Amino acid sequence: MSEQKAAEFVEADGLATVRLNSPALTREVKEELLGALRQAAESATARAVLVVGSGRAFCVGQDLAEHATILEQAPEQALTTVREHYNPIVQAFENIQVPVVVGIGGACVGAGLGFALAGDVRVAARRAKFGTAFTGIGLASDSGLAVRLVRALGSARAMELMLLGTMLPAERALELGLVTEVVDDDAWQERARELASTLAAGPTSAFVAAKREVRSASEGGRDLPELLEEEADLQNQLGTTGDHVGAVASFLNKEKPAFSGN
Repeated sequence: MSEQKAAEFVEADGLATVRLNSPALTREVKEELLGALRQAAESATARAVLVVGSGRAFCVGQDLAEHATILEQAPEQALTTVREHYNPIVQAFENIQVPVVVGIGGACVGAGLGFALAGDVRVAARRAKFGTAFTGIGLASDSGLAVRLVRALGSARAMELMLLGTMLPAERALELGLVTEVVDDDAWQERARELASTLAAGPTSAFVAAKREVRSASEGGRDLPELLEEEADLQNQLGTTGDHVGAVASFLNKEKPAFSGN
């Protein structure tokens, strides 16, 4: 029997799944997670991506035991992992053009929270807890966490979470908009996969365009005429797709549309 990998990639029926089998991020885990996410981003057939942890945690951030060893033996190398691993992992999430569903079965802390917020839809178990954790060990954040929190919550609430290290239960995270749904502890995996499978069967080109529009709107620095022009360009492109033409015909015939992703 082959040894289980720290992070795995599988794809079936248009749904790519990235599974993180270890909640603490050692060098090995980070390298395998990066490889799995890059496979998802580069897949020509994936129409949605599901990212999940295993067991009772999603991701608790850096493995501090490994970090302590590096601090002792080679302190100058202790934080090179930010540029070597964390930044590329976040960029790999960003490079996935199709919808990304994140399933969160438990603790989602530090870089784990940054990774979760890099997805598009988040389903959390009721037992899940969310926190930044960085200042608690004398560090500022990485993994794109600060910018994601500001975009999701505004600067005041993001500052609270970053400075005070407040841990949020799942229901509070739902109230604040950090997660999309909270479900019972024994149902989060099924619900996350259900949502991801639904997206994988949908109008993929439209989803890709919608993600692009939301990203453009959230980044700031672009004026309304530019955003309106982008919308017009995307609608022109989508108007010639088989999914659009077929969906309009289905609507007129009072039928449920079937999407091919093209």
